Amino acid sequence: MHRSATPSPPRPEIALSWQRSRMSGLSPCAPEVRVDPDAVDAGGRLATAARPVLAELAAHLGDLAFCVVLADRSSRIVAPTVGGEGGLRRLLEGLGVVSGGVFLEETTGTNSIATVHEVRRGLAVHGDEHYLEPFKRFSCYGHPIIHPVTRRLEGVLDITCLSRDDSPLLGPFLARAARDVEERLLRTARVAEQRLLAEFQTASAGRRGPVLVLGEGVVLANPAAAELLDPVDHLRLRELAAGLPRRGGEHREQRVTLASGRTAGVRFRALDTGGAGALFEFEEPDAPRRVAAPPSVPPPSAVPGAPVYIGGEPGTGRTAAAHRLAAEAGAPLIAVDGSEAAARGAAGWLGALGEAVETARTGGGLLLVEEAQLLPDACAVRLRRLLERPDRPWTALTGPPAGELTGESAALAAGCPERIGLRPLRERAEELPALVRAMAGDAVSGGRVRFAPAALAALAGHPWPGNLRELETVVHTVLERRSAGDVTPGDLPEGYRVSPRLRGMTPLERAEHDAIAAALSACGGNKLRTARRLGISRTTLYNRMRALRITA
Repeated sequence: MHRSATPSPPRPEIALSWQRSRMSGLSPCAPEVRVDPDAVDAGGRLATAARPVLAELAAHLGDLAFCVVLADRSSRIVAPTVGGEGGLRRLLEGLGVVSGGVFLEETTGTNSIATVHEVRRGLAVHGDEHYLEPFKRFSCYGHPIIHPVTRRLEGVLDITCLSRDDSPLLGPFLARAARDVEERLLRTARVAEQRLLAEFQTASAGRRGPVLVLGEGVVLANPAAAELLDPVDHLRLRELAAGLPRRGGEHREQRVTLASGRTAGVRFRALDTGGAGALFEFEEPDAPRRVAAPPSVPPPSAVPGAPVYIGGEPGTGRTAAAHRLAAEAGAPLIAVDGSEAAARGAAGWLGALGEAVETARTGGGLLLVEEAQLLPDACAVRLRRLLERPDRPWTALTGPPAGELTGESAALAAGCPERIGLRPLRERAEELPALVRAMAGDAVSGGRVRFAPAALAALAGHPWPGNLRELETVVHTVLERRSAGDVTPGDLPEGYRVSPRLRGMTPLERAEHDAIAAALSACGGNKLRTARRLGISRTTLYNRMRALRITA
């Protein structure tokens, strides 16, 4: 009896790519290629390094039915197809494989440009493995081009043919060509870095003001610039430099507001180093404002008298938030701890609560019930009834985020018309430099100690399960070891020197990663609002998200 062949299940990497394509809402009928030929950097570092390699490939392929395509780090095709007979080239051009065409999975589905750009590793896509119907007649191989110095994705090299002309030798052939491009990038990088250093030394000679050079994976700063700038400032400065002409040495001047709140005039220009380098020379900045820690809670909107629930993870500053509420209202604070109810028994704890209620009521104070989620049901019910009485004292409850409460604890929080939610520290990376300065106190404000950008970047990459309490412990531990000078990553406790989830990134990349991730979280994933919050364009935001592998 004849059995029809059962189709093989899709490879995992292909199945995941199809899933991403479907989730983006892409129809399998036709690509939605965006073509922007004006955005192609034909004289850039990648195109320059790849040009002789592409010429060699064209010579090898001749009129064979294979086409080679080069895309940049934005998955934008840099040059028209190389090699291949005319019919194949015309087929591909009709599907958007032209200079300036952008091949992303959300617009072109599964293919060896978009998917390799997404997963950052070599991949072959054969016939029906393509998500889009018009691509199913082709087989294609893609290989990422990774910069040997920065380890960033520089582009994708692709070779495509009709499925009937497929050969298993195409993969190794393409991988070797990609390595040749990477080797040329390495040689270019060494020359570019030497030029950046020479420009920096020339600009810094005899100058006491801040001087900064930003290149691809390179940051050069004199002591004044290192003192003035935080890692987050580099994002804004890169945005300023993005619009500069690559050649000609044109200077521009602008006044900028830095992450520290200081403002300074800056004169900047692009550097002709074969890469995206820029030189920044700063005027003397305005006198620094006194830096205080960003408030752990927003200014309270509750009129004293309305019960308030302060929710957040342990260590986020719940008790401090309650003290701040009382202080701003000029009211004394009378506290009882819900975690003691089990040990003291319901009767004993309720007796202590009654005394605290009477003290708060007669003295016009704020009654604070900490760890309300740990109260036995009997105590929680009595407290809820108290909150419902018209003669109740002004009351604040603390506990975990309100959404995590259940049973009587949830009912208690529901009886509080005012809510203050405290974000965990891992979502507040952009505030971390100011928090560290405030916790370090006089050691920083007096100029004895400075947390260097690399140290702040390492701290920003930590997940902080203990939140503010954990950060304060780390800061005080550091100050016990170093009473003067720069705090570098080596001065931090061993577990905090590099973020486990960001190993392999430079300190600058880690700082940028966490600043962007925190801003995305604060803006609910809205890219336009995030870009505005960071003071950069959406284009720069998208480019940095892709470079730093941030998904949102």
